[in-house]
Amino acid sequence: MRRYTSLLLVAFMLVLLIATISDNLAGHADRTRRERPQQSVTVYTTLPPEHAGILAEGYEKAKRVQVNFVPVSSAEVLQKLHQDAAIGKGGADLVLADRATLEKAAADGDLQPYVSESTDSVSASFKDASAAWTGIWYDPVVFCANRDYVRTVPRVPNTWTELATMQGMRVGITDFFAADASANLFFSMMSQFGDAATYDILRGIQPKVVQYSKYLSTPVRMAGMGEVDISIAVQSEVMRYIHQGYPLQIIYPEDGTAYTLTGVGLVEGAKNEEQAEAFAEWLLSDEAQLTLQSREFFFVPLNPVTIAYKSFPGKDVVLFSKPQEFSPSQRHDLLDRWVKEVRLQ
Repeated sequence: MRRYTSLLLVAFMLVLLIATISDNLAGHADRTRRERPQQSVTVYTTLPPEHAGILAEGYEKAKRVQVNFVPVSSAEVLQKLHQDAAIGKGGADLVLADRATLEKAAADGDLQPYVSESTDSVSASFKDASAAWTGIWYDPVVFCANRDYVRTVPRVPNTWTELATMQGMRVGITDFFAADASANLFFSMMSQFGDAATYDILRGIQPKVVQYSKYLSTPVRMAGMGEVDISIAVQSEVMRYIHQGYPLQIIYPEDGTAYTLTGVGLVEGAKNEEQAEAFAEWLLSDEAQLTLQSREFFFVPLNPVTIAYKSFPGKDVVLFSKPQEFSPSQRHDLLDRWVKEVRLQ
């Protein structure tokens, strides 16, 4: 019995010794992690702060790399890039922004080419020909119909012309002055259909409009609550409300639709180039999309090799051609004419 007691005592001491060593090693590793400077990447972005925060949190959790997002307007992105280049000190490593901003930054020489297997997989229509930037996702404008309405009518409009000419429906839409995505729809229609046809379509829709909303989410909520029959809305908002259980159906206009493209570009002379490229790759991965979707933000991914792309609805939607670049005065005049000849009539 004494022998077994001795053996148990020795075993206990060994376990205690191993535990002590393990604890010391763990403590040393933890101190090392704390003492070692955390890797980071700085990103100028036109994304809403909420979207940027979700991506930063997801990437830091997955890769232990800090993402410092600097939320700015399109004009401020270009201004900051110019200032950084002038003083020879890079303030950002990446630009995560809308297509127009990326195109201007590339034209100014503020972005450097970056090519990988992931960027190469993205369709040429969604990236820069010189590899200065690559599209990550897009958000199309769709028709969002209340399911009860769909069940009570023989036909639901599936083109812009039908939406304008079919009678007996209530329509929701975001004011063209209220949100960039709504303004983009207006100018994209101008480019695609011409001003005469666009104004005709909007005149046909005008008498059915219940409310010109201030927010992109409002028309979707109104359709879900049965306050309108069909809304013109961005797909991401419709998907969010569907995910929350609202009785909605997405209809993709067969004659095409506008969309907002978000892409990423590597800044010329980026000081954290390796980390910047790694973050760009992550943005093109399933993991980034799942991070957004876990917080009810749904965009159409552009990397066709991902599961997110293959399983996402709307990836085969007919899209308008890239809209022409209207000058500020042209944009003002076109919208002013819409107010006078359509909205106030």
